[in-house]
Amino acid sequence: MIATSEKHFLITLAGIQFTHILDFMIMMPLGPLLMAALGIGTGEFSLLVASYSLSAAAAGLLSAIFVDRFERKKLLLTTFSLFGVATLACGLAPGYLTLLAARGLAGIFGGAMGALVQTMVGDVIPYPRRAKASSIISAAFSVSTVAGVPLSLWLANHLQWRAPFIFIAILTLLLMIPGLLVLPQLRQHLSDRPGSHLFSAMFAVCKDANHLQTLFYSSLVIFSGFTVIPYITLYAVNNVGIHQQDIPIIYLMGGVATLFSSRLIGHWADRLGKVEVYRWLALAATLPLLLATHIENASLPIWLVCTTSFFVLISGRMIPAITIITSAAQPDLRGTFMSLNATVQSLSMGLATLLTGWIITQNADGRIVGYPEVGYIAIASNMLAIWFVSRIVIRK
Repeated sequence: MIATSEKHFLITLAGIQFTHILDFMIMMPLGPLLMAALGIGTGEFSLLVASYSLSAAAAGLLSAIFVDRFERKKLLLTTFSLFGVATLACGLAPGYLTLLAARGLAGIFGGAMGALVQTMVGDVIPYPRRAKASSIISAAFSVSTVAGVPLSLWLANHLQWRAPFIFIAILTLLLMIPGLLVLPQLRQHLSDRPGSHLFSAMFAVCKDANHLQTLFYSSLVIFSGFTVIPYITLYAVNNVGIHQQDIPIIYLMGGVATLFSSRLIGHWADRLGKVEVYRWLALAATLPLLLATHIENASLPIWLVCTTSFFVLISGRMIPAITIITSAAQPDLRGTFMSLNATVQSLSMGLATLLTGWIITQNADGRIVGYPEVGYIAIASNMLAIWFVSRIVIRK
């Protein structure tokens, strides 16, 4: 069982993570609206999505230099406040180029923030309960899809595309209050570090073969999902025949399902083994990966079955995966390792998004061409990750 104080700690972190996830996720269902409002094509839209991830990658690399030199709470809340300012800038951007720049800034602070959240979970929660704790943090994704994305789309449809970003900025300001009151100061990683040079922690991480193998595994897991995820709304509207007004229903159904499944998956992973549960979930995820990239002209109920299973399995496999990744780090280097992991994951997201943007095109009828090929790439990456996970050593 997770103690009450730990629950408050995890719920606060989940709230902070919610804003970061929503800020990233909202770009994908806003795709058709943004493309129409800004007069851009699939290539420019893919750059908008990828700019967040690529900037987060750069931020992870930079924060790896100093993250283990500062107290965790102060660093997280400082980064969180800057993230709120950058997201507000997205909502106030006058055009495509300024929006692109603002998305890059949001990615810088959001990427560093996401790594810090996972680092703090690893610092505070013991390994036997860590998967269940990660499932609480993962609930941020579920709440985002259940409430955040539908509400943001409602705001965008009834006001304009700027409204969701202003909403997230206000939410960030409100969440600073529990962050200040609930999160503990974490200083245990600061011991025995006097006299070390600026890059010593990063070099120590990179010299560890297990760290490098874990980072490669992490990149495979992320790449297999983000080749498909950013364009699933565009594909649904243009190929499957789903109305733009029904897109919130897809996220609502997927979010409700993952809200229940994430806690169950966390329990299974702690009880049956993180690696075993990851393998079964990732293997099961190959079917919705295939269906989501191949179905054409389907009814809304059929598409909901496909996308809900996609949400449950693609996000569900991340619960044991992130526990494996966090637990593979040397404890005194966890902050640096997780920052580098954020870099690797963000690069994988950005590269996957750009790769898909280069592969797919729109024909004269507006239909997306090339998405099935993207599905095959995603499945290949997913299967490689299933094989590679056995090479990782858990250190707790």
